[in-house]
Amino acid sequence: MPLSRRQLLARGLGLTAAWTARGRAVAASWPSAAARTVLNVGMRPGVPLKSPLHATSLAHFVDALPIPELAQQHGWRADPSNPAQRVPYYRVAMREVEVQVHRDLKSTRCWSYGTGVPGPTFETRSGQGLLVEWVNLLPTRHLFPVDHSICGAGADVPDVRTIAHVHGARVPPQSDGYPEHWFTRGKSALCHYPNHQEATTLWYHDHAMGIERLNQYAGLFGAFLVRDQTEAALGLPSGRYEMPLFIFDRFLDESGQLQYPTSGIPDAPWVSEVYGDAMLVNGKLFPYLDVEPRQYRFRLINASNARFYYLSLSNTQAFHQIGSDQGLLSAPVLLKDLVLAPGERADMVIDFSLHSGTEILLKSQSFVLMQFRVSGKSAPVAGTLPASLRPVEKIPRSAAVKTRALSLKEYMDPKTHAMVMLLNGAYWRYPVSEKPALDSIEIWELLNFTEDNHPIHLHLVRFQLLDRQHFDVETFNFQHQLRTLGAPIPPDANEVGWKDTIQAYPGMITRIIVPFRGYPGRYVWHCHVLEHAANEMMRPFEVVAAPRRA
Repeated sequence: MPLSRRQLLARGLGLTAAWTARGRAVAASWPSAAARTVLNVGMRPGVPLKSPLHATSLAHFVDALPIPELAQQHGWRADPSNPAQRVPYYRVAMREVEVQVHRDLKSTRCWSYGTGVPGPTFETRSGQGLLVEWVNLLPTRHLFPVDHSICGAGADVPDVRTIAHVHGARVPPQSDGYPEHWFTRGKSALCHYPNHQEATTLWYHDHAMGIERLNQYAGLFGAFLVRDQTEAALGLPSGRYEMPLFIFDRFLDESGQLQYPTSGIPDAPWVSEVYGDAMLVNGKLFPYLDVEPRQYRFRLINASNARFYYLSLSNTQAFHQIGSDQGLLSAPVLLKDLVLAPGERADMVIDFSLHSGTEILLKSQSFVLMQFRVSGKSAPVAGTLPASLRPVEKIPRSAAVKTRALSLKEYMDPKTHAMVMLLNGAYWRYPVSEKPALDSIEIWELLNFTEDNHPIHLHLVRFQLLDRQHFDVETFNFQHQLRTLGAPIPPDANEVGWKDTIQAYPGMITRIIVPFRGYPGRYVWHCHVLEHAANEMMRPFEVVAAPRRA
């Protein structure tokens, strides 16, 4: 008789080491029996919220779409990599603020890197570095319950801690926002962002160990754009015809205040995922944007804790994706829908020139996100996108010096039913097992044994998707052999570019090829479903300097 998913998970904890060569690589560091007996975090649904607001009952399209303010330079400082030069210096304070998410709601208490949510947008240029001093002026009491059973969030550390991470930035390790390098109220961290990378849409957000999911839910995120001459020469929509679109979901109560769901267990309030029913775009519910009948460029950023967005336009018109996480694609890709995972970005161009005087909705399945109001007064401006954007040289598989097979798996104690999610069977506290050499190239095979699509993010690097391939999970669990099913599936056209966050589909091997360029030091890789990352689905890796030749 087939076993249930829970029985399979429990049985998975008792597997022996009788593996094929690839199977051993996946399972070598699975938790020991002793380690499994101390699991105290379960896969738990949230309890009902008190006085929840049903966001869809609010009037739609009564608030204009806010455009985040630009970050303001505060002076100049010596360049850490070349003290003879000076670079722009920014001072960004984190504070509790009140924001108006809808005309008919009271102000919502949030945390911000500026005066609103999202925080200010950094406009930067490739090769021109900058310094940012991140200052913690937040309250000492958190907006949401802190789970002290979570790794790194014990009762012996303050409830309110922060550390900023610029997602996708190629930075020295001391400026990357390592989760354990948090600081408290009244303290600050000075970070150097060299910007030695191509034009792209990055974003910054909190990354404090054990509470990132709470801090980001409170509002600690913003855009970080890198520009260069190659992008400027393409004549893409710019100025008022270009803007970031942060999409994120939340729970609100009837008074308009944020609610973060809990398990109902006082000393262990963690829940496995958070899917709010209030969809915000740039911090507003159901906003509208007045547009002219011409092309617009939107930098889409999924800032949700767990929700994937399935984006389309209500009039079924197509749009072009011109960029991904780490910059421009080689050519525009025509799409009618787009799946955007937490942490992913998409650079999109929508042409409104044929739709004067109409109203078009941006949707995610049945959810309405925002409205575009196309002017009927101004003359349409026809626009064409370049057939080619930026060369993306494909990395040959033969360039890889090592292939790592890494599991994404859930483990459950058969007695307590406590569950934890691990990368390659290792807890955060285990010794670092991934130590790629600086300037080397590796293939990482992500074997997803779970029923979830996990968006996996690697700090420091950019990478390319090679392919995905189904594998037989049951055969692996019961016979300890990796049996692939069918031929590898090549990337979709809009995935053939540089990425830093990849969707690892359930029951599939996702293969990425990763050049470890930049800096030696310790970084992290993790699932960008933030509740998963908090429950041990995050691991350090260390880029080691190549040995010097005699």
